Amino acid sequence: MKDMQDVEVIAPNFKRRLSGVTSTIIQLVPVQNRLGQKVSTLGPGLPASLPSMRWRHLLSLWKAPAQKPFRVWHARRNLEMLPGILMRDMLRMKLRLVFTSASQRAHSGWTRFLVSKMDAVVATSEKTASYLRVPNTVVLHGIDIARFSPPADKAAAKKACGLDGSRKFVGCFGRVRHQKGTDLFVDAMIALLPQRPAWSAIVAGRTTPQHAAFEAELKRKVENAGLSDRILFVGEHTNINDWYRALDLFIAPQRWEGFGLTPLEAMASGVPVVATDVGAFSEQIVRGAKETGTLIAANDLSAMTSAAAALMDDDARREAAGDRARRHVATHFAIEKEAERLGEVYARAIGR
Repeated sequence: MKDMQDVEVIAPNFKRRLSGVTSTIIQLVPVQNRLGQKVSTLGPGLPASLPSMRWRHLLSLWKAPAQKPFRVWHARRNLEMLPGILMRDMLRMKLRLVFTSASQRAHSGWTRFLVSKMDAVVATSEKTASYLRVPNTVVLHGIDIARFSPPADKAAAKKACGLDGSRKFVGCFGRVRHQKGTDLFVDAMIALLPQRPAWSAIVAGRTTPQHAAFEAELKRKVENAGLSDRILFVGEHTNINDWYRALDLFIAPQRWEGFGLTPLEAMASGVPVVATDVGAFSEQIVRGAKETGTLIAANDLSAMTSAAAALMDDDARREAAGDRARRHVATHFAIEKEAERLGEVYARAIGR
């Protein structure tokens, strides 16, 4: 780690378990540093490639950074807000505290207390902002639009994933579990695929041990429907961007979601989306004349089946929506925009 006097923003991560918060830090910190924000991580469960500091470096926080009167402590959980408050208010360290909230429910009294002590608060969506009782700034998550991009040759992209380049594919990516609505996707495909012989479906994502029985039941259901060769369970892949490029339609069937990046990743890849109205999906997808996809009620299998059928059966509509989806994400959801907006929040917090 470089000299702590160069570090201007600290991004603590105090949970080892991989989560949406951890993923955000992993994706965002390199971009922030590339934009000159001088961010260092602190805590376990992060790749060694990220700039990081050790616990002993906290002793240097009594001094302000080289070019600024304060450092920013950017917390994303309660257990990260509390140390920041103690260091700033009891130990008198030169810190400004920023908290990002992704919650879409009323906070507990303890969380509200912690949030009230922050110098700045960020909400990851308008829906999240509606649950906050303090002034806040909405900063939507972004994605790497270079990594998630349309293929030059769709058939070749399918073949690169070991798929038939002449077929059309509808996908559902993410953890395989009830909360993610994987069963709704499978049920919709069982209803739709027999009448659409040119189409197949892909379920991609990790299944943790506690959800293994759930996945096994889905596979039994697919086998009983005689569709094991057309509803494919391909597991978890580090090159998931390549699998997005192989798709013609993406379905996000979640019953609940904090923010949710999969629709953005699909749209950035030129793939239109059918998504449930959870998380920030309503703030990601454009409906109407300039549609990039369709929004449906959560847990509504009939609506999902109908919306998917409409796009599967209309090649021109689906392809036009995919083209608009790519442009929409590139304009509004590039991860650089998220980093820039956070930089503005940091500057205002330091200037308080």
